Amino acid sequence: MTRDDRRGRIERLLGDDHTRLDALLARAAHDPSAYVEFRKGLLRHIGMEEKILLPAVRRARGGEPLPAASRLRLDHGALASLLVPTPTPMILRALRGILAGHNALEEGPDGVYAACERLAAGEIDVLVRALETAPEVPASPHVDSEIVMNATRRALARAGYVLEDFRD
Repeated sequence: MTRDDRRGRIERLLGDDHTRLDALLARAAHDPSAYVEFRKGLLRHIGMEEKILLPAVRRARGGEPLPAASRLRLDHGALASLLVPTPTPMILRALRGILAGHNALEEGPDGVYAACERLAAGEIDVLVRALETAPEVPASPHVDSEIVMNATRRALARAGYVLEDFRD
Protein backbone atom coordinates (compact mmCIF):
# COMPACT_ATOMS: atom_id res chain seq x y z
CA MET A 1 0.00 0.00 0.00
CA THR A 2 1.43 3.38 -0.98
CA ARG A 3 1.16 6.51 1.10
CA ASP A 4 -1.36 7.86 -1.43
CA ASP A 5 -3.57 4.79 -0.85
CA ARG A 6 -3.65 5.53 2.88
CA ARG A 7 -4.65 9.16 2.43
CA GLY A 8 -8.32 9.94 2.79
CA ARG A 9 -10.28 11.84 0.18
CA ILE A 10 -9.88 15.18 1.94
CA GLU A 11 -6.12 14.80 2.26
CA ARG A 12 -5.78 13.66 -1.34
CA LEU A 13 -7.74 16.65 -2.58
CA LEU A 14 -6.15 19.30 -0.38
CA GLY A 15 -2.70 17.66 -0.21
CA ASP A 16 -2.56 17.52 -3.99
CA ASP A 17 -3.50 21.19 -3.99
CA HIS A 18 -0.55 21.84 -1.64
CA THR A 19 1.74 20.13 -4.15
CA ARG A 20 0.34 22.23 -7.01
CA LEU A 21 0.69 25.45 -5.02
CA ASP A 22 4.24 24.57 -3.92
CA ALA A 23 5.23 24.03 -7.57
CA LEU A 24 3.73 27.38 -8.58
CA LEU A 25 5.50 29.13 -5.69
CA ALA A 26 8.81 27.52 -6.69
CA ARG A 27 8.43 29.04 -10.16
CA ALA A 28 7.11 32.40 -8.94
CA ALA A 29 10.47 34.16 -8.54
CA HIS A 30 11.15 33.78 -12.27
CA ASP A 31 7.64 33.52 -13.69
CA PRO A 32 5.15 36.26 -12.76
CA SER A 33 2.26 34.27 -14.24
CA ALA A 34 3.06 31.41 -11.85
CA TYR A 35 2.76 33.85 -8.92
CA VAL A 36 -0.60 35.08 -10.20
CA GLU A 37 -1.86 31.47 -10.28
CA PHE A 38 -0.26 30.72 -6.90
CA ARG A 39 -1.91 33.76 -5.33
CA LYS A 40 -5.37 32.92 -6.69
CA GLY A 41 -4.91 29.26 -5.76
CA LEU A 42 -3.76 29.96 -2.21
CA LEU A 43 -6.67 32.32 -1.59
CA ARG A 44 -9.08 29.63 -2.84
CA HIS A 45 -7.34 26.96 -0.73
CA ILE A 46 -7.57 29.11 2.42
CA GLY A 47 -11.24 29.76 1.63
CA MET A 48 -11.89 26.03 1.25
CA GLU A 49 -10.48 25.38 4.69
CA GLU A 50 -12.00 28.42 6.44
CA LYS A 51 -15.47 28.34 4.87
CA ILE A 52 -16.04 24.62 4.28
CA LEU A 53 -13.69 22.26 6.12
CA LEU A 54 -13.25 23.88 9.54
CA PRO A 55 -16.97 24.72 9.94
CA ALA A 56 -17.93 21.14 8.99
CA VAL A 57 -15.57 19.72 11.58
CA ARG A 58 -16.82 22.17 14.18
CA ARG A 59 -20.38 20.96 13.51
CA ALA A 60 -19.20 17.34 13.76
CA ARG A 61 -17.65 18.16 17.15
CA GLY A 62 -20.91 19.61 18.49
CA GLY A 63 -19.79 23.21 18.05
CA GLU A 64 -16.30 22.70 19.46
CA PRO A 65 -13.53 23.73 17.03
CA LEU A 66 -10.70 21.39 16.15
CA PRO A 67 -7.78 22.06 18.55
CA ALA A 68 -5.51 23.04 15.64
CA ALA A 69 -8.08 25.43 14.14
CA SER A 70 -6.70 28.51 15.90
CA ARG A 71 -3.16 27.73 14.64
CA LEU A 72 -4.49 27.27 11.10
CA ARG A 73 -6.37 30.56 11.25
CA LEU A 74 -3.31 32.46 12.44
CA ASP A 75 -1.27 30.98 9.59
CA HIS A 76 -4.04 31.75 7.10
CA GLY A 77 -4.06 35.37 8.25
CA ALA A 78 -0.28 35.61 7.92
CA LEU A 79 -0.31 33.99 4.48
CA ALA A 80 -3.15 36.16 3.20
CA SER A 81 -1.38 39.30 4.42
CA LEU A 82 1.74 38.30 2.48
CA LEU A 83 -0.34 38.19 -0.71
CA VAL A 84 -1.30 41.87 -0.50
CA PRO A 85 2.02 43.56 -1.42
CA THR A 86 3.93 42.90 -4.61
CA PRO A 87 6.04 39.80 -3.96
CA THR A 88 9.66 40.39 -3.10
CA PRO A 89 12.29 37.69 -2.53
CA MET A 90 11.74 38.05 1.23
CA ILE A 91 7.96 37.68 0.87
CA LEU A 92 8.41 34.60 -1.33
CA ARG A 93 10.75 33.07 1.28
CA ALA A 94 8.22 33.89 4.04
CA LEU A 95 5.44 32.20 2.05
CA ARG A 96 7.58 29.10 1.52
CA GLY A 97 8.67 29.00 5.17
CA ILE A 98 5.19 29.40 6.63
CA LEU A 99 3.64 26.93 4.17
CA ALA A 100 6.25 24.27 4.98
CA GLY A 101 5.16 24.09 8.62
CA HIS A 102 1.51 24.76 7.89
CA ASN A 103 1.21 21.99 5.32
CA ALA A 104 2.99 19.54 7.63
CA LEU A 105 0.40 20.29 10.33
CA GLU A 106 -2.42 19.49 7.91
CA GLU A 107 -1.07 16.38 6.15
CA GLY A 108 -0.19 12.88 7.34
CA PRO A 109 -1.93 10.31 9.51
CA ASP A 110 -1.90 12.62 12.55
CA GLY A 111 -2.64 15.77 10.56
CA VAL A 112 -5.66 18.01 10.47
CA TYR A 113 -6.98 16.50 7.23
CA ALA A 114 -6.97 12.97 8.67
CA ALA A 115 -8.76 14.24 11.78
CA CYS A 116 -11.33 15.97 9.60
CA GLU A 117 -11.82 12.79 7.61
CA ARG A 118 -12.52 10.82 10.80
CA LEU A 119 -14.78 13.45 12.37
CA ALA A 120 -16.85 14.21 9.28
CA ALA A 121 -17.03 10.62 8.04
CA GLY A 122 -20.82 10.73 7.69
CA GLU A 123 -20.74 13.71 5.35
CA ILE A 124 -17.54 13.04 3.38
CA ASP A 125 -19.28 12.93 -0.01
CA VAL A 126 -21.00 16.27 0.54
CA LEU A 127 -17.88 17.80 2.05
CA VAL A 128 -15.56 16.67 -0.74
CA ARG A 129 -18.03 17.91 -3.36
CA ALA A 130 -18.18 21.31 -1.64
CA LEU A 131 -14.38 21.47 -1.57
CA GLU A 132 -14.11 20.46 -5.23
CA THR A 133 -16.60 23.10 -6.33
CA ALA A 134 -15.36 25.92 -4.11
CA PRO A 135 -15.26 29.15 -6.08
CA GLU A 136 -12.17 31.16 -6.80
CA VAL A 137 -11.56 34.05 -4.46
CA PRO A 138 -11.10 37.36 -6.25
CA ALA A 139 -7.60 38.76 -5.85
CA SER A 140 -7.37 42.51 -5.58
CA PRO A 141 -4.43 44.35 -7.12
CA HIS A 142 -1.28 44.44 -5.01
CA VAL A 143 -0.96 47.33 -2.60
CA ASP A 144 2.51 48.54 -1.72
CA SER A 145 2.64 50.98 1.16
CA GLU A 146 4.11 51.27 4.61
CA ILE A 147 0.62 50.81 6.07
CA VAL A 148 0.26 47.46 4.25
CA MET A 149 3.72 46.29 5.29
CA ASN A 150 3.05 47.22 8.92
CA ALA A 151 -0.26 45.32 8.81
CA THR A 152 1.55 42.35 7.25
CA ARG A 153 4.19 42.40 9.99
CA ARG A 154 1.44 42.48 12.65
CA ALA A 155 -0.41 39.52 11.04
CA LEU A 156 2.83 37.56 10.95
CA ALA A 157 3.64 38.49 14.56
CA ARG A 158 0.20 37.27 15.73
CA ALA A 159 1.06 33.92 14.10
CA GLY A 160 4.52 33.84 15.69
CA TYR A 161 6.61 34.90 12.66
CA VAL A 162 8.89 37.83 11.95
CA LEU A 163 9.02 38.92 8.32
CA GLU A 164 12.64 39.99 8.56
CA ASP A 165 13.61 36.46 9.64
CA PHE A 166 13.02 35.52 6.00
CA ARG A 167 15.74 37.83 4.63
CA ASP A 168 18.65 36.31 2.72
